[in-house]
Parts: sequence; structure tokens; C-alpha cells
Amino acid sequence: MSRAFLVVMDSVGIGGAPDAAQFFNAGQPDTGANTIGHIAADLGGLSLPVLDGLGLGAALTLASGVQAAGLGALPTGAWGAATEVSNGKDTPSGHWELAGVPVPWNWGYFPVKTQSFPADLLRTVMDIAGVGGVLGNCHASGTDIISLLGQEHQKTGWPICYTSIDSVFQIAAHEDSFGLDRLLDLCKRLAPTLHDRKIGRVIARPFVGAPGDYHRTANRKDFAIAPPAPTLCDWAHQAGRRVHAVGKIGDIFSMQGIDDVAKGRDVDLMGHLSDLVDAAEDGSLTFANFVEFDSEYGHRRDVAGYARHLQWFDAAIGQIIPRLRPGDLLVITADHGNDPTWIGTDHTRERVPVLMHGVGPRALGHMGFVDVAASVAAHLGLPAQGTGVSRL
Repeated sequence: MSRAFLVVMDSVGIGGAPDAAQFFNAGQPDTGANTIGHIAADLGGLSLPVLDGLGLGAALTLASGVQAAGLGALPTGAWGAATEVSNGKDTPSGHWELAGVPVPWNWGYFPVKTQSFPADLLRTVMDIAGVGGVLGNCHASGTDIISLLGQEHQKTGWPICYTSIDSVFQIAAHEDSFGLDRLLDLCKRLAPTLHDRKIGRVIARPFVGAPGDYHRTANRKDFAIAPPAPTLCDWAHQAGRRVHAVGKIGDIFSMQGIDDVAKGRDVDLMGHLSDLVDAAEDGSLTFANFVEFDSEYGHRRDVAGYARHLQWFDAAIGQIIPRLRPGDLLVITADHGNDPTWIGTDHTRERVPVLMHGVGPRALGHMGFVDVAASVAAHLGLPAQGTGVSRL
């Protein structure tokens, strides 16, 4: 029995979303945003021989008409470009839809840049945490706000609450002086209140260090609203298959239909994925997310850093592919864009590449996010569910 590995490169968009004009960064529509295309143009090209060999350059041209220097090899894999229908350019929307379930509602947001949160919500935070106030209450970069408010947080014990243009409520706290378990408990108990407002995630952002040298740890945890219907993970689980999660997948899907999860930085996650390629059971699904494209480089508008991470990922996947078993399916895709050359710091509304190893070279054409789930399900012999159509 064959296996399937679904790997999401968080934010690796290829431009061309037909509804990009309806999504904004710093007041400017996302029309023309192109994560891969603009990184390549800014740096004079990209060298990604493994991804390009699977069809990345061809998918980029299909999605946006761009021919990037260094990309455009004759594909040896199956390749296409996927378009999202959910009304969001966020992590849950993209991942749920890739797993067969478009988001049926509009997400809630905190659009005001300062004094962002209503008083009743802040009172709930204070009551749960047992403190007399909160810090932040604004839109902010996570690394910037702990640098700015970390010392005051340690002095007062008040949690740092902040958000972004995404549907999130984030709480940063020092692992030692505030306590990691206390932070996680706060976020877990607060999450239902935010989910009732259709805020997609409450994110615990622990950090350590001293004034002038604060840094976030790998103990981040997302408390996400549960998917509104069974996803690919549930389909596999209900059929008696093992479902392995790597990275944020467990949090994104609220552990529904997931047997085990491995977390850590991207380099650690690649090691976990490698181990699963060697040891995962016949018929199993491995669902992986590599987030540092987005969190470390996209939001920070670090073009060179984003390119280096793409090259690292390309080389690492190149070492994994030869160890796949006959009959295995590897799907590499993304959940949205985050063009580091674009205005603002938000995700960008883009099509995403769909690259497949294990089914021979073929052009998949334009497809929906849900078609990814349908294709993986078909490969695993799972009962047809959802609205997607298999491209295999």
C-alpha cells in the first residue's frame, strides 16, 4: 500500500490570484504580488534545482506569466497552480482548504492599529491571568514588541497582547518570570472567547532572555478554531490510516484526525520528515508545514533570507526524494503568499505551486486548493469526500 506526504511551504506563492485586488497590504491591493517571481527578480535569479525540476518554474509561469531567471527546467514531476476560494489569506484558511474544506465564514479581525482590543476581552485576559493589566493592545511585530515591552512585562507581570492584519490574538510572555505553562493555560482558556468572535487563532508567543537580548523560543503554540467539517486528516483516520503531523499542522487542525505531531524549527522538522520517509506505515498520511519562510523572512521583508531558506529546503528535499518508496506520493505546495518585496508586512493573496513526485511528469494545469486533498485521497484509496477533483 502506498503512502502520501503533503508538504506545505508556508507562504511560497507564485502570484496571479484572480481576486488579489480584494486583499490589501498597508492600503494597497495585492494585485501583482508574487513571492517567488519577485524574489528571483530582486536577486537576479534563483537556483532551486529540485523544486524547479518538479515544475516550480513552469507553475510560476502558468500562474502569473512570469519567467524567472534560474527557473524553468523541463519538469520531471506533475505540476500545476492552485487557486484558493476561502475569503482569507491566512494559515487556517489555506491549510483547511488544501485538506478539502474551504472556510464557510468571514474571519473576525482587530483592524484598529492601537487600542486594538475591546475592554471586555482585555478584562477576560486579566481575570484568567490574575493580573491588573495588559501591555501592548496594538498591531505589532512579535520580535519588536518583546524588545520594546519585555522589561516592563517582567517588572509588572502583565502579558503582552498584540495582533496583526491576520485573524489572530497573540500573547507574549517570558518563559521564566511569567511561566511557560501559565502562558499556555492562559491562551487555552481564552481561545473559546476568541473563537466565538471568529478569530482564527490565539497564539502563545513565549520568549526568554534579558533586556536588550530577548528572543522567542520554539515553544510557540497555536490554539486554532476547529475546522467546520472533516478534513483529509479525518478521512484518512476514519479509514484506519495513521496520520502524522509535522510542524504547526496539529495546532492548525486542533489535532482532529491526527495521531502524532513533531514540532520545532524548520531544520528539526526536516529531520522528522526524513525519519517518517524511512519509517511511516504503509497507507499513512504525513502532513507537514515549514513555517520559517513566512515567520522569519516574509513578514520581515528579508528577501535574501527568504531565498537562502528556499535553497536550504530545496537541498533537503533533494536528499529525501531518493529515499521514497515505489508508489509513494510527495506533494509540495503552499498556503498563501508573503512577498518580501511587497508593501506592508502581511501575507499576499497569490496562487500557489502544486508539485508532485511519484506520478510521473504531467501538467496538472489550474486547480483548486481542494483538488490537492482530492488527489492525495485518491492516491491513498480513501473514499471520495469534499468538493475537490483528483488530478491523478
